[in-house]
Amino acid sequence: MPALGIPSAGTTRTPGRPLNMILMVRTLLRRCAGGVLLSVAVVAAVTAGAAGFFATAAATAWIPLLCAAGLVALAAVAYPLAWPAFALLGLRRRRRAATTFAAGVAVAVGGLATVTVFRPGPHPAAPAPPAGVRFWNLPTGSRIAYVHATATGAPRPAPVIFLHGGPGTPGEGMPAAGTTLAADGFEVYAYDQLGAGRSTRLDDVTGYTVARQVADLDAIRVTLGADKLILIGQSWGGSLAAQYLAAHPQHVARAVFTSPGPIWPGAYTDGGGGDPWARLTAEQRERRDDLFSSPRVIVASILQAINPNAAHALVGDDEADALLHAAALLGKDTANCPGAPPAKVHDNHQGYYGNQLTVEDFAHVPDPRPALRQLQVPALVMRGECDFVPWAQTYEYRRTFQQATLVYLPHTGHNLEGGQPDAYVALLRAFLRDEPLPLPAYTSADPPS
Repeated sequence: MPALGIPSAGTTRTPGRPLNMILMVRTLLRRCAGGVLLSVAVVAAVTAGAAGFFATAAATAWIPLLCAAGLVALAAVAYPLAWPAFALLGLRRRRRAATTFAAGVAVAVGGLATVTVFRPGPHPAAPAPPAGVRFWNLPTGSRIAYVHATATGAPRPAPVIFLHGGPGTPGEGMPAAGTTLAADGFEVYAYDQLGAGRSTRLDDVTGYTVARQVADLDAIRVTLGADKLILIGQSWGGSLAAQYLAAHPQHVARAVFTSPGPIWPGAYTDGGGGDPWARLTAEQRERRDDLFSSPRVIVASILQAINPNAAHALVGDDEADALLHAAALLGKDTANCPGAPPAKVHDNHQGYYGNQLTVEDFAHVPDPRPALRQLQVPALVMRGECDFVPWAQTYEYRRTFQQATLVYLPHTGHNLEGGQPDAYVALLRAFLRDEPLPLPAYTSADPPS
């Protein structure tokens, strides 16, 4: 019998090819698993970094802290996943490799974010105000840009205030109708609402609310020394006029609602207002989507839903306003009737955050209609044939105001003054001077055929 531990010649086995193959397959599988785990580590780390970035935005708007939180979260996931991955790959200095891996992913992500998310877009400085633009410094804290047409002839007791649409979409200069009304004895004013045009931009963008817009308008009334105002609201300006009437009915002599937005968006499942982009061509849609599809804008949009001030810290007013202005120029003629002359272009920029945050706040205001139904304020509602605002929302004004008259203007769209200037001015003059209207009232709840 052979000695203990020494196999006999008959039982000795030399490692063969099958055993080598098994070892090679096991090694290959381990290394494949290590590579897959490293890939998973990259995806998981980037996801964790993004989650850390956005989660921190709920607590602060300071972008450097958001970035730091994102990088910490990235490293906290990358390192522990890289360790077993490198073990499967057979590396001995796994701690160093995992540290290098986490740092490398952080540098790559940070570098990519620097040239995409944190690279500012166009942000041209606003041009100097043209002649005639003046400013009110209101007790609300708003510095409001306005233009004024001085009354001539027999003076009228109440000044006329034009309210622009949007929110945040001002015009430029005095509307043409304003000059005509001034010749009829009215003091006429048109102003850029808070967060729009040349008026104040807020550091805290959550301050853009319907209540603040109403407070600014009442402060303007007090500044003018007027007991009552005549309000002419275009689009969103009509919605604002209705909100002001609900809050200060004793201070409105007459109200004109031209192509008005909804009285109360809560009455409609989609918030009301219609879709001004519905008539874009395929090429225009593509160009609009390009404006809002960059990583920087996408990240800002996500931040806006979490903490609007964080979005504002990332994309400032000049850049955001220029973006909205470019989009507005792209779709400026889609609200008109087909074949209508193109609308004029001006440089009084839209206010992005004034638009976004006011719209969001408007969706949560109390229903003003019960209060408005009690008023005896004369109101004129004008609607164009090609207006994109749903008919039911326009007719809501006639149904709500006891002394409302609805007039339908054919061959014009949302911008009545641009599409039917003569009829628009004639209606304004007659209504404000309490004369018979030059066009018949439309009384049916059904839209014209």
